[in-house]
Amino acid sequence: MNKPLFLRIVHRLSTEVPYFQATEDAAGRRSLSPLQKCTAAIRRLAYGGGADTVDEYVRLGETTARKCLHKFTAGIIHLFGDQYLRLPTPEDLDRLLRDGEERGFPGMVGSIDCMHWEWKNCPTSWRGMYSRGTGKPTMVLEAVASHDLWI
Repeated sequence: MNKPLFLRIVHRLSTEVPYFQATEDAAGRRSLSPLQKCTAAIRRLAYGGGADTVDEYVRLGETTARKCLHKFTAGIIHLFGDQYLRLPTPEDLDRLLRDGEERGFPGMVGSIDCMHWEWKNCPTSWRGMYSRGTGKPTMVLEAVASHDLWI
């Protein structure tokens, strides 16, 4: 993720979502910064680690890391969902196809990326349907994005 996009997300979350606003406790100690909370959530999403994987990197406990991820995803859906997390309109598809053709990729709508996420609580009776040779059930997360997504 590029730095301007990351800082835009942190700024919007810290100004519009109360959980990401810095506060002080009764003893005058500052809470975790919006940067720490967003970094923890994005690292967990990017690398798929457990809640305890960010404890040393951004100095968060397991419970706080879990809450950061929950609040982060809810905040992203609330703030950016209408613009970015939606089905493309016919106008979007026309624009994406035109952009792809100009870049030498006729018929391409966007770049696709897939990631297998381990499904730790997969029901036992479904394990075989969601395993792909590793013995661990996974779900596939797919995303399609255009070159101008970060704007």
